[in-house]
Amino acid sequence: MARFESSSGVDRLWRFGRALATDPVETLLYLPEEWSQHRDHPVAYDVDTAWEEHLHGLLGAPWPCPEAPRAAELWGTVVQELHECGLAFGRHTYGGYSDADESLARAVRCVVLHRQAVVVVETGVARGVTSRFVLEALEQNGRGHLWSIDLPHPFRPGLHPETGAAVPARQRRAWTYIEGSSRRRLPHLARQLGRVDVFVHDSLHTARNTRFEMDRIGRILAPNGVMLIDDISTHQGFARWTRSTPGITTLVCPSADKEGLFGVVCADGRARPSTG
Repeated sequence: MARFESSSGVDRLWRFGRALATDPVETLLYLPEEWSQHRDHPVAYDVDTAWEEHLHGLLGAPWPCPEAPRAAELWGTVVQELHECGLAFGRHTYGGYSDADESLARAVRCVVLHRQAVVVVETGVARGVTSRFVLEALEQNGRGHLWSIDLPHPFRPGLHPETGAAVPARQRRAWTYIEGSSRRRLPHLARQLGRVDVFVHDSLHTARNTRFEMDRIGRILAPNGVMLIDDISTHQGFARWTRSTPGITTLVCPSADKEGLFGVVCADGRARPSTG
């Protein structure tokens, strides 16, 4: 996902004023994130080009992955279905934000499948591509539930009907959509669940927001739990959290289109990781 798209000062002010009138609480919560971006900076990571093989090793899953053809077929199906609905797809097509990259979607699906995850939480939905991949994996496992926290695009209300468009009706029984920012909704959900097997961060990509979410989930991440954190290259949040947290193994993975990076955190199975 990208940050608030560039536009003229008058246009930005008009959009902000409309968002403030429509949802003052969420709009005011967004301001510290906007300001915090001025302190964000890129991080030089050691990128693992063999990340899929190494991820499967961490999961104790076979490699080459026997699920790879099915994942590729699912990706093609999702892209086709969205195009048939007249929806654009890919980088920066959702009001400046982006749909999930194929590599992230594939990684999420494998983690949920191979870990036999029961409790999955994600932040950020947009058109629901990652949600679809999680729900397909849960359906294949025959158990589990996905909770998705998402604040519909605050400055593009015309996009709100597209939220979760990639998720078919048959899979919504295993899906709970929670509208609002993670700053407002995640602490309550974390207390309610008490344990998370897999967590996917794809909401606002600032260091401040990323660390907030990783802190909250880190407290309840199950032994052998996994976190997947998208778009880590533009800020220092992932690097600082992982450096200060013992009992984890990490991977830094390139996106399929080579425009970004996502991180994977695997708990070591002995204890829940502490937070940074």
